[in-house]
Amino acid sequence: MSERKINIAVVGLGFGAEFIPIWQKHPHTTCAAICQRNEENLNKVGDEWGVAKRYTRYEELLADPEIDAVHINSPIPNHGQQSIAALKAGKHVACTVPMATTVEECLEIIRLTEETGLTYMMMETVVYAREYLYMKHLRDAGELGKIQYIQASHQQDMDGWPDYWPGLPPMHYATHCVGPVLGLAGGDAEYVSCFGSGTIREELIGHYGSPFAVETAHVKVKDSDLSVRVIRSLFDTARQYRESIDVYGSAKSVEWPLVEHQPLILHTAKKPEPEIPSEVTAPDFAERLPESIRRYTTKGIYDSDDNQHLSFTQGAGHGGSHPHLAHEFAMAVVEKRQPFPNARQSANWTCTGILAHESAMEGGVIKHLPQETLG
Repeated sequence: MSERKINIAVVGLGFGAEFIPIWQKHPHTTCAAICQRNEENLNKVGDEWGVAKRYTRYEELLADPEIDAVHINSPIPNHGQQSIAALKAGKHVACTVPMATTVEECLEIIRLTEETGLTYMMMETVVYAREYLYMKHLRDAGELGKIQYIQASHQQDMDGWPDYWPGLPPMHYATHCVGPVLGLAGGDAEYVSCFGSGTIREELIGHYGSPFAVETAHVKVKDSDLSVRVIRSLFDTARQYRESIDVYGSAKSVEWPLVEHQPLILHTAKKPEPEIPSEVTAPDFAERLPESIRRYTTKGIYDSDDNQHLSFTQGAGHGGSHPHLAHEFAMAVVEKRQPFPNARQSANWTCTGILAHESAMEGGVIKHLPQETLG
């Protein structure tokens, strides 16, 4: 174990600010710096959390020899290039989803981690959400029996979101679905076929040339008899926010509720028909974490009801995942091991979405994942 704490710089202070106290309180890390172009907000956040080092230019941050790792929470179009630049500068990288916007950027990140030995982790919230952890616990304990099928959906109304969001192809932001289905399947995506459905407004189509209101993909899991399904929608589709996972086993199955904050439904085989379903509440897994950061499975950094980050008002705090993500990244660096997901897995999940959209634009043609993303 390393005695010196890992100096982490948080880049992007919207969602990124949620992690500042977690890095400050984790036994192996400190929030050594923050970075944002808006100097007024940079100083406001820095003053609030007592972070002395503040950068408005990412390049200056990367030149700081005291920074060991960057936690990137910038806009999606910046993820790939900022991760590449950080790895080239000798920094470990934790990056919010998705990994990048092109297959080429994903493959370059894999190459750089292999070349440098640095740690890269895509901070996919759903594979550390309590509902996912509960399903994984049932799987690992053998309670599900043989897994026969897994599906996930991520539906959200993004109207009014700024910058690059309007008209974004649904599958370009698919890791909240792809990650959990492949994680529970225990394998990589080998190939994908995707269909688009419906049409969004003309002014939205113009941004990316993507017409579809909904995209639905089937993904073949490599070296497995499983195929999994993911469903995405972002615009012009009436639906409460939902990130869901359904896993179907021979002995037990678990289905996500249709409405947020309702309990999961556990189905048990071979019972009398009325007794097959039962309501279950996923337990919290805070005991897996250092005591200093356990509170963040249920609490954000904004405590008043009228001052909550979108991840809490629209997304249920990402299922308590934030401290689990930070802990996994920190311990991977300290223990010099691969995190989950590592660079290769992150690329496999991200490229599945990128290629799924390409498939939809070509009428469902099968797209194979790059060999570099396969284990």
